[in-house]
Amino acid sequence: MFIHRRDVQIQWGDCDPANIVYYPRYFEMFDDSTSILFEAAGVSKQDIIRRYGLVGIPMVDTRARFLIPSTHGDWIRIESRIESWRRSSFDVRHDVYKGAELAIEAFETRVLVGRDPDNPDKLKSAAVPPEIVARFEQA
Repeated sequence: MFIHRRDVQIQWGDCDPANIVYYPRYFEMFDDSTSILFEAAGVSKQDIIRRYGLVGIPMVDTRARFLIPSTHGDWIRIESRIESWRRSSFDVRHDVYKGAELAIEAFETRVLVGRDPDNPDKLKSAAVPPEIVARFEQA
């Protein structure tokens, strides 16, 4: 299983008045981490749009379990991986570590979408190209 790891330093603007990370900032970090995960596997979001004629990979479900808070100046490690692939969707898991301790478990479900051929004003799910899954298996 391909796991991408990246270190992130918590910035002043990530924190609330109590000097702990305001939780929506983590979801921005997770969104970035998913993009970086795809790029590390050799498939950027731009590749998905251009090569496969898709609109993107929007998130349709997300959740997180917060175990340890982080504050301004802390370094965290985000470990991201694809947990499972389905016809048009996939699950991403992000484990956040503060030092050696698990600080957050986060989960996303995303769907590949393109324009509906019957109505270009609407979006429609699209099958995950086998080449994309293969990139993650080879990485």
